[in-house]
Amino acid sequence: MPKVHIPTPLRQYAGKQPAVEVQGSTVGEALSGLVSQHPELRRHLYTDEGKLRAFVNVYLNDEDVRYLQKDATAVQASDNISIVPSIAGGRC
Repeated sequence: MPKVHIPTPLRQYAGKQPAVEVQGSTVGEALSGLVSQHPELRRHLYTDEGKLRAFVNVYLNDEDVRYLQKDATAVQASDNISIVPSIAGGRC
């Protein structure tokens, strides 16, 4: 099964796990499986309309899925999916 790597700030909503194995043949299905297992993650990853939040970046084996087929990107059982929230703020 593909493995979804959870960033540290979101682990509290995923049973404090650094990664979760999920079912799915696409990135979208895998993320859907993740929020099915850990419903508290949904509000941090998705808008009320069900779209992935703009500041949430998803990588499949180190490749940004925005430059592949987005949530329709096919995944294999050995693949790693990483959720990487954008970081902003601070002063210059």
